[in-house]
Amino acid sequence: MVAKHRHSAAMQVELQATITAIMARTPEWVRQELLSKEQATRARAEEALAAMIAGALKDAQAA
Repeated sequence: MVAKHRHSAAMQVELQATITAIMARTPEWVRQELLSKEQATRARAEEALAAMIAGALKDAQAA
């Protein structure tokens, strides 16, 4: 049986704080495009937000 990697409670709190900070800094255009009825527009906003989150997580791991 393979043991699952579990984050400590402190790591979970840090992760949530990092993501919350990214959400707070999300540009207005991303917020508006996430609400779009057009799939391509929403996809562009989702990709931008995912890149912001991934970058912040990478920076947090490096620190």
